[in-house]
Amino acid sequence: MDWADFGVDLHLELDATGGRRAGLERALRAAIRDGRLPPSTRLPATRALAAELGLARGTVSAAYDQLVAEGWLVARVGSGTEVSALRQAPPPSPARPAGPATPRYDLRPGSPDVAAFPVTAWLRATRRALAVAPATAYGYGDPRGRPELRTALAGYLGRARGVLADPERIVVTTGYAQALVLLTTVLRHSGPPVLAMEDPGLPFHREVVRRQGGRVLPLPVDDRGARTDLLGVGALAGVAAAVLTPAHQYPTGVTLHPARRHALTGWARDADALVVEDDYDGEFRYDRQPVGAVQGMAPEQVAYVGTAAKTLGPGLRLAWLVLPARLVEPVVEAKRHLDVQTEVVGQLALADLITTHGYDRQVRTVRRRYRQRRDLLLERLGGWAAVGGVSAGLHATVALPPDGPGEAEVLAGASARGLALAGLDAHRHHPGGGPPGLVVGYATAPGHRYRAALDVLADVLRTPGGRT
Repeated sequence: MDWADFGVDLHLELDATGGRRAGLERALRAAIRDGRLPPSTRLPATRALAAELGLARGTVSAAYDQLVAEGWLVARVGSGTEVSALRQAPPPSPARPAGPATPRYDLRPGSPDVAAFPVTAWLRATRRALAVAPATAYGYGDPRGRPELRTALAGYLGRARGVLADPERIVVTTGYAQALVLLTTVLRHSGPPVLAMEDPGLPFHREVVRRQGGRVLPLPVDDRGARTDLLGVGALAGVAAAVLTPAHQYPTGVTLHPARRHALTGWARDADALVVEDDYDGEFRYDRQPVGAVQGMAPEQVAYVGTAAKTLGPGLRLAWLVLPARLVEPVVEAKRHLDVQTEVVGQLALADLITTHGYDRQVRTVRRRYRQRRDLLLERLGGWAAVGGVSAGLHATVALPPDGPGEAEVLAGASARGLALAGLDAHRHHPGGGPPGLVVGYATAPGHRYRAALDVLADVLRTPGGRT
């Protein structure tokens, strides 16, 4: 058939996979989609097209009818079938933005060594969990999460972190960021909430709060942790909640002083305010037993947030909230309307891993590994660079001398050598308001590249501008 008679130059390639009718439908859709059959083009009569393509007329008629039903074609009485005027060729895809180049060496904070994920133990836990899970586990369930995981977490958090956790008060979330979204949403019931957040702290978390309609005020941090003695005073009067990392402040690495802990819980009780305790790496203390969670001192004033992101890996997207009684139902409703529930298979596997003590074994294994990495960082830099923070966690701060090169020069020099680093200044609410420094994530690099990464870091600190 000469399609030029219909105002177009077209050749149809029919793939009969799934049947001739389906192949014709696919060919016509493709021709309309990419503009070879423009809007308002009249198509051949079914008899003529059937003869041209060697198909039964009924096959062509059925294909036309299907495409009319889908809106690709329009059947007009007395004038045949034509391409819908609403069908437009899609605009060209925008150029894909170039993603950040993968660094040769990565010492950025915030991630564990994901190569340490316990693949074998996780597979076994998943198999065991799925073998005994009821069929109802794969349907819609309690927004709080699977009861197996909430029960396992209640026991684990009580013995490992000193958290007073009732399974009925635990809500499983898709990561820490979602927990922060839920809490900010609940606090918004009486207007835009004001939250005090540590300064310095993670900028991303401040943005999470702002995107949920919250207002953020800086809570200064010194060598005794967050200045909780300032809560309720001056600019910090009337805040609805304070978001802290008491066990291992991010990014300075200090632990909240006992007097500051008492000031924090006292303020929350007196002001009927909320403490959001971000216990992101509380299991990792290397010089002593980990400091227990603040939540154990004031469970009705503290929303405790834990996560598997640092012990196992951030790709699991599993975290948990332990809530004061008054917040359970509001948070559950917010979760229900946000994403209904967190995925189930990972919850079941993690519950098994905890109850069979595989989770404890994983924590002990990576704790030894990260302690060795921190010791190596101190050994490599400690003679001539001040490494700050307690012996804990997955990162440390490195102070830069005030009379030396600034953060920007050091970071540029590191980038030129293929080393990814984070600066301390970017973590401040108002950059430029404190001494220069680096935040070094000694857990991020895979084990076989860690020593080389430290060599590059040491060289950068000696010659930050790229000189050799």
